[in-house]
Amino acid sequence: MRMIGLDVGDKRVGVAVSDHLGKTAQPLETLERGGGFMERLAGLIRDTGAERLVVGLPLLMDGREGEQARKVRRFTRDLEESLDVPVVLLDERLTSREARTVLEAGGFKRRRGKGATDRVAAALILRAYMDGLPEE
Repeated sequence: MRMIGLDVGDKRVGVAVSDHLGKTAQPLETLERGGGFMERLAGLIRDTGAERLVVGLPLLMDGREGEQARKVRRFTRDLEESLDVPVVLLDERLTSREARTVLEAGGFKRRRGKGATDRVAAALILRAYMDGLPEE
């Protein structure tokens, strides 16, 4: 099953996609929030054939939900109302930090690619979700 992972921020949303077997996750693109966002995301879902969205839930380090997690929950409700695919929330603590580490290790310069961290974080969220699925 193909899935899309999302790293939701206030201004941008990083998007990653799995292969059709649901075994690997690849950064896809970064979408700007605002007008036309849902239509662009719906187009990606249609174009990739995704059957599920995995959205990172930014919990606080102690596991509680802060303001950002509440924003993501509201965003997720909007997704569920607007799109015809199941949405799953997944704890995403430290994925942005891990994404920056991955990019820096690969020699990527932060200045060169606005949104690269968001895309890689989305891939890490999606990968963590797929790692937790039972083997078929």
